[in-house]
Amino acid sequence: MTEAGFSIEESVLTHQECDSLLEALSGCAVGGRAGARHLLSKPAVAKVANDPRLIQIARRSLGESGVPFRATLFAKSPQSNWLVVWHQDTALPLTSRIDSPEWGPWSNKEGILYAHAPAWALSRVVALRLHLDPSTNENGPLRVIPGSHQAGLLTDEQVFSIARRSNPVDCLVPRGGVLAMRPLLIHSSSKAHSAEPRRVLHIEYADSLQLGTNIRLAVA
Repeated sequence: MTEAGFSIEESVLTHQECDSLLEALSGCAVGGRAGARHLLSKPAVAKVANDPRLIQIARRSLGESGVPFRATLFAKSPQSNWLVVWHQDTALPLTSRIDSPEWGPWSNKEGILYAHAPAWALSRVVALRLHLDPSTNENGPLRVIPGSHQAGLLTDEQVFSIARRSNPVDCLVPRGGVLAMRPLLIHSSSKAHSAEPRRVLHIEYADSLQLGTNIRLAVA
């Protein structure tokens, strides 16, 4: 994980556990919606985010502590089929605005304050992508550029330049498996070419909610 910036672990949750989560999330992605943000308030999501199996995976990257702070459902289907260009994940939810040039630009998403974060803050975060359906070559899997997180925080032009001269890897993950990834890992996904759904619960963890003086992650 340290050098590549990502890792895959199979069979973390059982198929029955995936079914239960999908039932709990059934109202979150309907019609043409691509998913839903800010799901940690849902008991079923909070329960799996704090499951010892996921906490153990998070701690492999974060050390002795792994605290979930945000959960998002990505639901790719024939009704909601999208392309994501090469990018890094740089925005974090915060409890209050920080008067610092390191943080920003700022935005508000469904009542939660967000800022693009500096590299030192993002280095204290890892995302676990829990696959509620199998991710295959046909249903728009995540594509990553191994080791690209080590380049630090990049401009869009730098991201595209690295992507053009790199060999990406398709992250094929079976149902119930977990893909762990660093936020600064350059990644993308193509549109699906089949009717198979690709539903992923994306849970982010930090080594602490308190990142610094007056800098605290919001739980969303």
